[in-house]
Amino acid sequence: MTLWGGRFSQKLDDLAWALNSSLPVDQRMAIQDVDGSLAWADAIHKAGILSDEEHASISLGLDTVRKEFASGEFSCQPSDEDIHTAVERRLSELIGPAAGKLHTGRSRNDQVATDFRLWMLQAIPELHSAFLNLQSALVEQAELAGEIIMPGYTHLQRAQPILLAHWWLSHYWALKRDVERLQDLTKRVSVLPLGSGALAGAPFALDRDALAKSLGFAEVSQNSLDAVSDRDFAAEYLFVCSMTAVHLSKLAEQVVLYTTAEFGFFELSDAFSTGSSLMPQKKNPDVFELTRGKTGTMIGLLTGLMSTLKGLPSTYDKDLQEDKAPVFQATDTLLSILPVMAAALRTIMVKPERMRSAIDSTMMATDLADYLVEKGVPFREAHSLAGKVVRAAGEGKVRMEELPLEAYQAIGPFEADVYQVFDPLESIKKRNTVGGTSLQSVKNQISKIKGD
Repeated sequence: MTLWGGRFSQKLDDLAWALNSSLPVDQRMAIQDVDGSLAWADAIHKAGILSDEEHASISLGLDTVRKEFASGEFSCQPSDEDIHTAVERRLSELIGPAAGKLHTGRSRNDQVATDFRLWMLQAIPELHSAFLNLQSALVEQAELAGEIIMPGYTHLQRAQPILLAHWWLSHYWALKRDVERLQDLTKRVSVLPLGSGALAGAPFALDRDALAKSLGFAEVSQNSLDAVSDRDFAAEYLFVCSMTAVHLSKLAEQVVLYTTAEFGFFELSDAFSTGSSLMPQKKNPDVFELTRGKTGTMIGLLTGLMSTLKGLPSTYDKDLQEDKAPVFQATDTLLSILPVMAAALRTIMVKPERMRSAIDSTMMATDLADYLVEKGVPFREAHSLAGKVVRAAGEGKVRMEELPLEAYQAIGPFEADVYQVFDPLESIKKRNTVGGTSLQSVKNQISKIKGD
């Protein structure tokens, strides 16, 4: 059974059929296709297209088809070109010729766009839940970290001391932006294309607002040409997934670094590590490396869809059959990564002593400049003088706090209290502005997160 063919004298070539068929991909939207068909049957019944008896028969048949999909009992046939064909073919088997009236006024163009949007509206909350789990893991680690200090880095060079909790929370806020983008996308997904037909709209007196409400859409599309071609929501969804993957990759990269012997800040649980087939001593962070690696694939999915969309000439083109696979793959990838990352982070063993030992007095060079600023020295001059202290300590092969006071005073207006600058906890306490790394600021961050 096909949903077309009357004007053709030959059946489609087998190889062309195999290329044209989308069932292996779009059968994932089976439930959404049935739900959309049930709503459509209601709409055309109210418009006087279906009699009460026909409507009841179609609705009962679709309910049966839905149950078959839900239970896994539905059997696709070689003749099913796509999920729409499969549903209508099965409905015909169940109720006979009345099934042929279901597609009245509807095209697969508006039907598949509706299915896809319905699927995404149901996928977004599932992703949201996985996001929240990972965000919770980050906040839990921040709370456990307390006053543990670590080096902060720029250019992967030691920069200034920070609280470990502040580092954990930096990844929380990145994911929060991802969640906000995902939530904001919902309003653009929740636009009903059904009733647009192939491109020109439906010729019957349909109540599209009621149709949208019955399917849970917030509004109806306002232009039938745009409605059947619009895949902005799919591209935007893939961007959200890709941006999330970039944030996860950044976190993963830092965990990979921090678990090396060279850093030694973290140790992974055995439950989230793998070994080597050759080297017995190895403990590899494969979970995090895979997260980092899959980010490239995720970005490729976005790039692929954007390239598909960039030059389409009309309302619906078969190119759009390529829209769903990348969205499904991106969703599956994130839903596999997010819970594993959350579980792995919750079991990370922190090495506070190793972090503390990585902090040296040169990381308080900015505090040294600030010390001079408090004594009235312009910052640019103070920056230069602090740099000269760093150089003097390096040339003398001593730590900055080991330089004698005379050496300091030979450089600038330093006094005996200069050595207080080199306490990393004091440096951290001073960063008490909103968003800073002080203990109070971090506590405020957590309070704000929990208040949100």
